Amino acid sequence: MNDAGRNTTVVHIGPDYPADPGILGRAAELSRLTGLLGAVDGTGPQVLVLVGEPGAGKSTLVDWTAEQGRARGLGVLRVRGSEGERGLGLSGVHQLLHPLLPGEGLPAPQRAALDRAFGMTQAQHEVHLDQLSLCIGVLALIGEAAARRPLVLLVDDVQWLDLGSVDVLGFLARRLEGKPVVLLLAAREEAVPARFDRDFPQVTVGPLGRAAAGLLLDAQPHPPRGRARTQIFQQAAGNPLALIELSRALARGRIGTGQDGGAALPLTARLENLFAADLPGLPEPTREALLLIAAAGTGRLADLLRAAPSSDIVQALDPAERVGLVRIEDGQVLLRHPLVRSAIYQAASFAERRHAHLALAGALADEPDRRAWHLAAAATGQDAEVADALAQSAERARARGGYAAAATALERAAELTPAAEPRARRLLMAAQAAMFAGHPQWVGEISGRVGDLTEDARLRAEASLLGGWALGVTLRHEEALTLLLGVAEATAASAPDLALSTLSTAATSVYNSGSPFHRAELRRIGALIEESDDPAGLAWSQAVIDPHRGRTRLLGLLKDALAAMEQESLSDLTALGGTTWILDETEDAVRILGQTMDVLRRAGSAGTNATVMQALALALFESGSWTAAQDAADEAFWMATEAGADNVTVGSCVLQATLRALRGDHTTARAQALEAVRGADLRRSLNLQVRHRHALAMAAFVAGDHADAYEQLRATFTRDFRPAPVHYHASLYYLGDLAAAAVRAGRREDARTVVEAVEDGLEPDRSPRLAAVLHRAAALLSDTDDAEKRFSAALADSTTDCWPFEKALIQLDFGEWLRRRRRSAEARPHLGAALECFQRLDARPWADRAAAELRAAGALAGTATATSTAGELTAQERQIAELAAQGLTNRDIAARLYLSPRTVGYHLHKIFPKLGVSARAQLRDALAQDPPR
Repeated sequence: MNDAGRNTTVVHIGPDYPADPGILGRAAELSRLTGLLGAVDGTGPQVLVLVGEPGAGKSTLVDWTAEQGRARGLGVLRVRGSEGERGLGLSGVHQLLHPLLPGEGLPAPQRAALDRAFGMTQAQHEVHLDQLSLCIGVLALIGEAAARRPLVLLVDDVQWLDLGSVDVLGFLARRLEGKPVVLLLAAREEAVPARFDRDFPQVTVGPLGRAAAGLLLDAQPHPPRGRARTQIFQQAAGNPLALIELSRALARGRIGTGQDGGAALPLTARLENLFAADLPGLPEPTREALLLIAAAGTGRLADLLRAAPSSDIVQALDPAERVGLVRIEDGQVLLRHPLVRSAIYQAASFAERRHAHLALAGALADEPDRRAWHLAAAATGQDAEVADALAQSAERARARGGYAAAATALERAAELTPAAEPRARRLLMAAQAAMFAGHPQWVGEISGRVGDLTEDARLRAEASLLGGWALGVTLRHEEALTLLLGVAEATAASAPDLALSTLSTAATSVYNSGSPFHRAELRRIGALIEESDDPAGLAWSQAVIDPHRGRTRLLGLLKDALAAMEQESLSDLTALGGTTWILDETEDAVRILGQTMDVLRRAGSAGTNATVMQALALALFESGSWTAAQDAADEAFWMATEAGADNVTVGSCVLQATLRALRGDHTTARAQALEAVRGADLRRSLNLQVRHRHALAMAAFVAGDHADAYEQLRATFTRDFRPAPVHYHASLYYLGDLAAAAVRAGRREDARTVVEAVEDGLEPDRSPRLAAVLHRAAALLSDTDDAEKRFSAALADSTTDCWPFEKALIQLDFGEWLRRRRRSAEARPHLGAALECFQRLDARPWADRAAAELRAAGALAGTATATSTAGELTAQERQIAELAAQGLTNRDIAARLYLSPRTVGYHLHKIFPKLGVSARAQLRDALAQDPPR
C-alpha cells in the first residue's frame, strides 16, 4: 500500500497529548491496534508490541488506543517507563496497578503478596516475597478488575521500566488467555526487553513515507519550502517527531538553508539536542524546575515542591508550559515526550544536575530507596556512606524478591565503595543477584570485573564460577569450560568444596558440548579432589563423564547422595535431578526435578529455573507424560528467552518439535525444528545437534520420507569404519529409531554396522532402558529368528514400563513381526497394548499403524480401545477431576497445578468419557463411584 492511499490526518506526537482521530501514514498500525482491542473477547492475540525509533509516534498510537478503549467502554490502565525509576524495584508495576490497589476482594495470600510488594510499611522480619507469589497476585488483581470491566493495559517506554516490572509484565502477558484483558507495549526498537522481543506479535512503527511526511510538514504552522524542506526530509528520514521539531526550529530561524544540521551525529542524538533548543530562551527558574523534573524521573508535583520549597514551581514552569515542553495536570508534570527529559538532563552541566539530585534527596527522606539513588547520582567520587545506603536498598529489594533491582543497586554501590576488597565483594553479590534475576549476560559482565579488584583467591574463584555459569547457559560451552575447569583445578587442593562445586557446574557444559577432551578433563580434575562434603556434586560430575560405564559404581554414588540429600538444597536437588536422569532413573528424576522447581519458586529465583525446567521436560517426555512435558518445555522456553539461556531456548523448541512430530504434525514439527536452530552453531553443542537431528528424523518418518529420516538419524553417529555416537549419551537412545528407518529405507546393512559397533563398545551392565533400545534395534535389523529372542529380551524386564512410548514401539514392532509370520493370536496382545499406549499419548501416526496391524491380526474394531475409555484415571487426571468437582474453573486449576488452562481443558476432555459423564456437575458422583485404586 503506497503512502498516498493511507490515512493522512494530522496528529500530535507525544505521550501526554490525546491523539487526533486519524493518524498520518499509520493505517496498517491502526488496523492492528483495532484488532487488539477486539481481542478483549478472546478472539485473537491479546498482546501486541509496538517497536520503533524515538519519535516514530509509538506514544501517539498508545494514546489513540487509550481513547478507543474508553470509547468501547473498556477500563484503561497505563504505565510509562521512567529513566529515573529504573533502579526502583517494581515501580512500573506499582504505577500500572495503583488504581486497583490494595485489591480488597482478593484472597488473603494474594493480597498479602501485593501488600509486601507495594505496602507503605515493611517490617524487617517479614518473610521474603518470592517472584511467583507476586506475579500470581498481580494476575489475580487484574483478573478481578477485568471481571467487572474488560481492561486494556498500556505500557509505554518499556525500555525504561525496572527489570522487576518487566518480569511481572512478561508473566502476565503469557497468562491473559481466557481473560477480558489486552496488553499493548511500546518500546524503542533497539531496547525491547528479551521477554517481549521474539515471542509476541510485533508492529514496527517505521519511518513515514515521503507523501505522508510532506503532509505532516504542510500541517505545521509555518510549512517549510524549497531547499529547507528537502534538508528536513533528509535529516528527519521519515521520523515524525524530527519532522515537527525541525520544522519548528526552522520557523524560529535556527536552521539555515545551507546548514547541514550536524549530519555526523546519530538521529537520536540530533533529536535530543533539538528538544533542548528552547531551554536557553527560558528564564533561569524555569530551567531549574525542568531539570528537577528530568532528574526526578517521575513527574510528581509534590516531590518538586518539597525539593524547592523556596521556589514557586508552578509559576516557574509556566513559560515551559506555554512553549509546549510540559503540561501540568492531576498533580503531575507531564513532559511532551520522554526524549524531552533526556534532552533537558543532558543539556545541563554536572554541577547543575548534582544540585538537582541533592535537592531531591533532601526532599525524599521518607523514601530511602529513591533518596539513595539521588545521592548516588550526585556523588562526585567514591562515597562509603552512599554506597552503604544503596547496599541497604539492595537488601530491601532482595527481601521483596526484586533481584534485578538488588543487582543494579549493588553494582552502583560497588562503584561508590572506596576500598577495593569490599568493592569486589559487592560486585560478587551483584552478580549473584543478577543470576537469581535470570540475566546471565549481566552476570558475566559484573563477575568479570571482580578479578581486577582483589587478590583473594576465593573471591576470584567464586567470580569465575559465576562467569562460567553465565557462559554455560548459552551455547558458549568451550569458553565456559575453559573458565570453570581452570578454577576447579586451581582450587582442588586448597578449597576442595569450591572445586567440586565448580566441577559440578562445569559438568552441565561438558554434557551439552559432548566433547571427549572435556570429559577427560572432568575425569582428571575430579581425581585431584581427595575429600568432598558434596556427594550430590560428586555423583553428578562422575555420571557425566560416562553414564554407560561403571554403572554399578555410579548407582552407588547416587544412592549415597540421595541418602545425604538436603530437601531444600538447590545444589543437591539440581545435581541429583541431573544424575537420576542421565542414569535412566527416570521416575526419580521426575520427582526430584519437580521438587527442585518447587524450591526455586519458593525462593523467588529465576536464574536456574530454565535449565531445571528443561531437564524436567525431558524426564517427563521420556516417562510418557507428554502433555506435562509439552507444558514444561513451553515454560522452559519462556524462562530461557527471558534469561538469555540460548541452550534451553533451542533445546525446548527441539523437544516441542519432537512432540509435534510424534503426534502427527510433521509439517509444523519440521518448521519448528529448523527455526529453533536458525543462527545457532551446534558444532560445539553435540547434545543439541543430535536431538535436533532426531526431531527432523521423526518429522520425516511420519511424513513417509524414510530415506531422509534415516539420513538424519545416521548423522547422530560418525561415518568412521567403526561408527561411534556423535554425542556419547544422547545418540544411543536413537538406535531403535535408526533401525526402524533403515528397514523402510533399504539401509539395513549400514544400520547394522552402527548398532553392532556401538553394542560392542558398551559394557554389559547397561540400564534397562538402553538395553531395551539395543534389543529393539538388533531385532529389527536381524535376518534370522534371532529377532524373536531380541524382541522378547527387550520386553522381559518390567522396568521398561517406566518408558511407555519406547516400550510400545517394541510391542508394535514385535506384533508386526509376529503377524507377518502368521502368528496373529500371539501378535494381538502386543499390538493391543501398543495401541492403548499410543492413544493415551495421542501419538496418532503410531496409533493408526497399531490399529491397522490389529485389524490385520483379526481383532475387532474398538476392542483395543475399551481399556482406554473405561480404564483408571491417571494421578494427574484424578487431581484435575477432583478440583473441577469442587467447582474450580480451568484457570483456577491451572494456577494451582502450574499448568496452562488449555492443558486442563485437554485433560477434562479425556476425563469425561472415562468417567461416563458429560458435565462438570456429574464429576462428584462419578468420582465417588470410582475411588482411587
